[in-house]
Amino acid sequence: MEVLLYIAAIVAAIAFLILCISLAMTLGSLKKTLASVAVTLDGLTKQLDGVTTETTLLLSKTNALAEDIQQKSEKLNTVVDAVKEIGGSVSGLNSSIRGVSNSIAVEAERNSDKIAQVVQWSNVAFGIIGKVKDMKATQSSGWTTYKPVRNQKKLPSPKARV
Repeated sequence: MEVLLYIAAIVAAIAFLILCISLAMTLGSLKKTLASVAVTLDGLTKQLDGVTTETTLLLSKTNALAEDIQQKSEKLNTVVDAVKEIGGSVSGLNSSIRGVSNSIAVEAERNSDKIAQVVQWSNVAFGIIGKVKDMKATQSSGWTTYKPVRNQKKLPSPKARV
């Protein structure tokens, strides 16, 4: 029986040895896996650093752009206000012109007889002036000037004969 006890102890020792060897192999494999995970995490850390830097730059550019848009929006608001004021001024000017036009129309209707007389007298005056010019044109100092007729042959000048 004692032998069985020794055999059982040897079997237990061999089993323990196999357990230790398999545990060592598992731990070695786990060590390789953890080393690989560490390398991957280092790479991710570097990539995240780059992404963080780019994100920071993008955020600062976005803030600058938002500020620029805000300034331009404020400037545009002043332009819109100026255009509104110009529109109000144009409306006032249109009202004034409409009032002046209406008053001119009323005065023209009131004085239409006088205006008609002025037009008639001016036509008479132009007619008289035209007749006076015609009379002056027919009175000459003895020489009559004629207007040339198109395509008519000209006589040679006396100077050309000599």
